[in-house]
Amino acid sequence: MSTLRIPQPSRIRVPRFRPIYLAVIPIVVVIGFPLYWMFDTALTSSATLYIKPQSFLPSFNTFHSLGAGLGEIQLGSMFANSAFIAIGTAVLSVFLGLNTAYALSRFEFRGRGIISLLLFATQMVPEGIYLIPIYTLFLSVGLVDNLWGLVLVNVSFTLPVSTFIIKAGIDMIPFEIEEAARIDNCPRFGILMTVLVPLIVPSIASAAVLAGFSAWGELMFASTFLTDQGKWPASVQLEQLVSNPEATIPIVMAVSLLYSLPAIVFFLIVQRRIVAGLTAGAVKG
Repeated sequence: MSTLRIPQPSRIRVPRFRPIYLAVIPIVVVIGFPLYWMFDTALTSSATLYIKPQSFLPSFNTFHSLGAGLGEIQLGSMFANSAFIAIGTAVLSVFLGLNTAYALSRFEFRGRGIISLLLFATQMVPEGIYLIPIYTLFLSVGLVDNLWGLVLVNVSFTLPVSTFIIKAGIDMIPFEIEEAARIDNCPRFGILMTVLVPLIVPSIASAAVLAGFSAWGELMFASTFLTDQGKWPASVQLEQLVSNPEATIPIVMAVSLLYSLPAIVFFLIVQRRIVAGLTAGAVKG
């Protein structure tokens, strides 16, 4: 006669305290303090900032006036423009970098080393040198004062980095996987998109995040190529706000904090994939 076994409740694992946490806590405090100080400054009145030392504890009494000041700024349009430029740069950079990386990784052709060297050499030249030639070119083709023009400019600088990151991931994939797909008459592009892409998601994520972050914080080309205020991204709007003598310090700090938070939150979400993608190819078994 079988006995009835009563299932035991699962134990909740409590993470053990490790001494390394004591070293991590001060680092987190040091890194996060500027964000907290921006938040505290945004909630401090301008009169208080100029009269007496700023308090370490934020005062929410000025929240209404801060909201009224932010209401006069086109926050929605400037963040939408920044998001369009960042997402467009990330998508186009990854798509072009994926195809370029596959060609450099899987095909043997004359000049492959020179092409890789030229892609790497583009990162050694300051971006400001290209400002006048690119502006002249865009002026002739009608891409000045156009958000797509900024996307193309940012892609031209992020594409080499995306290519090398994705190539490192492709180099880790054995050739036998592609040969098995070729036996089933799968075309080259099909092999790339259906076989390799799922295997190198961390590398693609790393390339997309780095390209998007670069476009999100870009200022030089955006302030030069865009004259329509309605097309200004957040970086240009913040620059104009800082140079505006009528803008108060709490408003500037509030906009700066809002400008920083999306990138920080997104990085915290995808940080594991970023690290995995950047370390792809570092160790070969």
